[in-house]
Amino acid sequence: MSFRTQSLLGRRAYRHLSQRTFTSSSRALADHVRIIEVGPRDGLQNEKTSIPVETKVELVRRLARTGLETIEAGSFSHPKWVPQMASSDRVLSSTLNNPITSPHPITYQWLLPNSRGLDNFFKVMNSALSAADGYPTPPPSPQHDSGPASNTSSSDANAMPSSTSGADSMDTSQDSASNERNGHKHEVSIFMAATESFSKKNTNCTIQESLDRFAPLMAESRRQGFPVRAYISVALGCPFEGPDTDPHKVADLAVKLLEMGADEISVADTTGMGTAPATKQLLRTLKEAGVRNDDIAMHFHDTFGQALINTMVSLDHGIRAFDSAVGGLGGCPYSPGATGNVATEDLVYTLHSLGAKTGVDLEEMSRIGGWITGEIGKENGSSAGRATLSRLRREAGEL
Repeated sequence: MSFRTQSLLGRRAYRHLSQRTFTSSSRALADHVRIIEVGPRDGLQNEKTSIPVETKVELVRRLARTGLETIEAGSFSHPKWVPQMASSDRVLSSTLNNPITSPHPITYQWLLPNSRGLDNFFKVMNSALSAADGYPTPPPSPQHDSGPASNTSSSDANAMPSSTSGADSMDTSQDSASNERNGHKHEVSIFMAATESFSKKNTNCTIQESLDRFAPLMAESRRQGFPVRAYISVALGCPFEGPDTDPHKVADLAVKLLEMGADEISVADTTGMGTAPATKQLLRTLKEAGVRNDDIAMHFHDTFGQALINTMVSLDHGIRAFDSAVGGLGGCPYSPGATGNVATEDLVYTLHSLGAKTGVDLEEMSRIGGWITGEIGKENGSSAGRATLSRLRREAGEL
């Protein structure tokens, strides 16, 4: 048994003792498929028109009532690079101070591009804790990023990871209890790229440099009681290197991230170039590398209309977790003609038609898709959502 295999087995044994419980891939399809709603972050971050923070908060609140288990609610990126995410601290504060009534507890995810993002995330969490406890909690010590600035961004995770030197000196007053507030939980996300070209363009550093910079952030997050999710962008095609991303490089990166402590890997088809054969080969390669199905969530974009086909391939392989965005929000700035994430409404409709259970209310999700796309002046990208809304209007006598 190789050291890498032993390391992965040890990590998995430890994870059984952790707070996070993932859906087992051994379950029957008719049992459950977990949907990770990424609309509030990945779906909105590339919009050019400024979106009021009240709209973002309302979007999260509405989504929380649909039966979703996991919502990616924002990103603590520098507003210079991702202006649309500048108000994520207020969205987080809202989830902490004004608990949302939902059918069951929600896990909120927050993208942290660097140590400063982690510092700001902890400041908001500590502020909410001190308000609840009635006495002040010292915030983490300010961190000063020393890494080079990036002038680019990606669809799956914007802004660049800067130096994490000094991360170990951050305040340690936070413990795992602070991860759960009002029955809801929080976890952090980081991002990598599967190709050197995309990594350098998007983060101004190599893949290895990104790993080195994120290692302290991941360790600190887990020490503070926050599970870590890691994105691997352009896993099925890169706008600079073409549609044939090496699956072995993706698998190698996934293994390294798992060994570093990632609880889940979101394998992202950022550009929507993925095909059924390529998806099948990638999943086989991941399995051969020791990555289990319950280590993975698939993240498909629908640029070439292949997202649901690739979802079917992934289901057949045993994957039971998928990212999606209400109304098909999102897109990749480096892929001409790229459309958004696979629409949550379309994904839910497809899964339910196969007998799978998601716990998500399709009608309510369709209403939200119609509302948010109208709010930001964007076409509703969900076929199932538009059809459902038309049916609801007919039944209400509006058509």
